[in-house]
Amino acid sequence: MPVNPELQGRVFPPTSPYLVGREKVREFSRAVFAQSPLNHDPEAAREAGYADVVAPPTFAVVIQEAGLALLLAAPDTGIDFSRIVHGEQKFTYTRPIVAGDELTAILTVTSIRSLGGNDMITAETSISDSAGAHVVTATSVLVMRGTE
Repeated sequence: MPVNPELQGRVFPPTSPYLVGREKVREFSRAVFAQSPLNHDPEAAREAGYADVVAPPTFAVVIQEAGLALLLAAPDTGIDFSRIVHGEQKFTYTRPIVAGDELTAILTVTSIRSLGGNDMITAETSISDSAGAHVVTATSVLVMRGTE
């Protein structure tokens, strides 16, 4: 079954707020080998003008995941998770994520296309803080491999 073309343009409900914790930022930083003091030391981050430690750019995927889970769990999408591979990822920031942020994500399916027997689903996840201000947009391209 191919991906449902009516999925294009669908906006999923906002995710539950995610409170960014200092230790989560530090753990993620260690996992991706981010060694800047801004990622680990609250005092260094404050001296640089931030409220707390700064998350590495790819940390946004932690918040994006909740929106992608809604997409992948929706029953009418035609998406077969067993055939999905991650094709592309990018982030467009308004400001960095810092410990203490409470972030909510809204995922929109912006494109569905077929290429070489595969379906490509582009999903943009807009991530905002508790005041509603945009922080980052995470864009993923998911590839659903063909059956042959």
